[in-house]
Amino acid sequence: MNIFIKRLKEIRKDKGLSMSELANKIGVSTNTISRWERGERIPNLEALVTLAKFFKVSTDYLCGLED
Repeated sequence: MNIFIKRLKEIRKDKGLSMSELANKIGVSTNTISRWERGERIPNLEALVTLAKFFKVSTDYLCGLED
């Protein structure tokens, strides 16, 4: 899951979003984004799909299954 953490942080920062901005845009708490980025929690399938759609990438990319 470390690749997910790396890619989430990277893509969020590349888009110039703070954790709270991303949280507001996808409908979760800032705490949730923070936990995902620290590896304390993993997103459920619905959240993973929401992230992929928001960033216009595949879930496979976020999970490290494709580049």
